[in-house]
Amino acid sequence: MKTHQQILGQEGENIATKYLVDKGYIILKRNFRWGHAEVDIITQFNSQLVVVEVKTRYTSKYGDPEQSVSFKKQQLLAQATEAYLITNNLDLTIRYGIISIIKNQYKTEITHLEDVFWPGPY
Repeated sequence: MKTHQQILGQEGENIATKYLVDKGYIILKRNFRWGHAEVDIITQFNSQLVVVEVKTRYTSKYGDPEQSVSFKKQQLLAQATEAYLITNNLDLTIRYGIISIIKNQYKTEITHLEDVFWPGPY
């Protein structure tokens, strides 16, 4: 049985996927796992591979959702992305983004941060 947090996270990923498709992104893969890393959404936009981390919360009382993407998480995303590129024999430039969602009974607020971090060597 899924927890409330898992259900909220899945709802957030569904909202983010629809948002990206509406903006013209092509969804290549959701929930790509490589080792200990999971990439929420892998998309293509023009000639770029765009890796999107989705963070969903009920409230921003304890900070904005995007603030929870740690440097360690960024490194794991970079490793998984490299594996995805190699596995799928792709040669695209990479951009990392975060979609931050506040979703509760009163509102659904989406913030899209594009090209937000550069993991560098890991």
